[in-house]
Amino acid sequence: MHTVVVGTSGVSASDVLAVARGAARIELSEEAVAALAAAREIVDALAAKPDPVYGVSTGFGALATRHISPELRAQLQRNIVRSHAAGMGPRVEREVVRALMFLRLKTVCSGHTGVRPEVAQTMADVLNAGITPVVHEYGSLGCSGDLAPLSHCALTLMGEGDAEGPDGVVRPAGELLAERGIQPVELREKEGLALLNGTDGMLGMLVMALADLDTLYKSADITAALSLEALLGTDKVLAPELHAIRPHPGQGAAAANMLAVLEGSQLTGHHQDDAPRVQDAYSVRCAPQVAGAGRDTMAHARLVAERELASAVDNPVVLPDGRVESNGNFHGAPVAYVLDFLAIAAADLGSIAERRTDRLLDKNRSHGLPPFLADDAGVDSGLMIAQYTQAALVSEMKRLAVPASADSIPSSAMQEDHVSMGWSAARKLRTAVDNLTRIIAVELYAATRAIQLREGLSPAPASRAVIEAARAAGVQGPGPDRFLAPDLAAADAFVRGGHLVEAVEKVTGPLR
Repeated sequence: MHTVVVGTSGVSASDVLAVARGAARIELSEEAVAALAAAREIVDALAAKPDPVYGVSTGFGALATRHISPELRAQLQRNIVRSHAAGMGPRVEREVVRALMFLRLKTVCSGHTGVRPEVAQTMADVLNAGITPVVHEYGSLGCSGDLAPLSHCALTLMGEGDAEGPDGVVRPAGELLAERGIQPVELREKEGLALLNGTDGMLGMLVMALADLDTLYKSADITAALSLEALLGTDKVLAPELHAIRPHPGQGAAAANMLAVLEGSQLTGHHQDDAPRVQDAYSVRCAPQVAGAGRDTMAHARLVAERELASAVDNPVVLPDGRVESNGNFHGAPVAYVLDFLAIAAADLGSIAERRTDRLLDKNRSHGLPPFLADDAGVDSGLMIAQYTQAALVSEMKRLAVPASADSIPSSAMQEDHVSMGWSAARKLRTAVDNLTRIIAVELYAATRAIQLREGLSPAPASRAVIEAARAAGVQGPGPDRFLAPDLAAADAFVRGGHLVEAVEKVTGPLR
């Protein structure tokens, strides 16, 4: 079993994916345990002094002006977790909760939070046991961090609330901890607050979205190439020298991918109508520019994620010189902006894919293909309504592209008077990524059918490999009308599982 060791200097995106989506085991490094203990000594020393210190001996948020006596501080930490575990709505996906917990553990292990080593070890034990707290859709404003979602996770550490066991059954958290010999934590000064105050949920969803989009952008390059081929378009616009004079890295990568897919095709550059095209339509000719801009957006988002993965996000923080200082590092704006930016890019990628699909289905623009790629047009409707479904998904993508981070709503009696809405940005991006997968699947379904309807000319070897792999996966080819939903579901699974990219890369080598 793969093991992820958490130290003091952050974690990698691959670590997050291994824990969130895989069965990776977590261990704390000796360095992290020593840093935890050293920071805790500082917090204990401050707790013993009469002077109030925020998060150690005071209330929180708008209640920070009250000094809390030593005998009430354990109750204070329990109460902040219980009161902040106020989420509502559907349950959040298991992989999101695991990423959320793991990233909070990452910050705890930095040595800047003042949490005891045994609390960090309990966090690791819960994840290793496959116990997943029940976290709800609504409750985070993205500032101070993802408070309600993290509170539901902290509640499980206390042996309270509900959690999902490794068998997928939701039960009382205390029962699940007991069955696995995990002792619930008794929180002390600062610890309740330290477990709640971070951008971990939105960061976890960003990391997973970037991983998914990396595959989807390669998939979109492939389907764009297949559509170009099916429309008898020209691959001359993909020449490297044309993209070198507008040197956006993503654009060059997308064009190179499309060119690799089309190598050896007999379909490109042929015209079957009476008015030969000088240029292909924008949705075909400008595919590298749109996909490339999205790739460059991903590169920026990845840079933000890497910086955040190396960060210690908490308030207050324990500094190496022994100070415990309040700060605003929990604000989710850096992550929220790129989450919204990715949703915009994904919407545009879906939009251009749908335009190519529509072109394949329109006899007036498809250059010799049958209407709607139907077997017997009029008797058969072909892929008419598959394009309706794709269009509906694109329209939702446009709605999801409206930024959440442009909004703010005051809370905590105006103490927290500007919030990031980063959690909301992350949640809608997950839906956008899900929809984009379906949109690309519909283009794949249409383009492979259209290529097979071109008789007498051979498609590129990579295109043939895609068609063969898709058909083997249950994505049916041309023929009379049939129940279409299962075919589209098979195409969705083919794209979602990375099999489209795998089929091409067996011929072309790794795509960019």
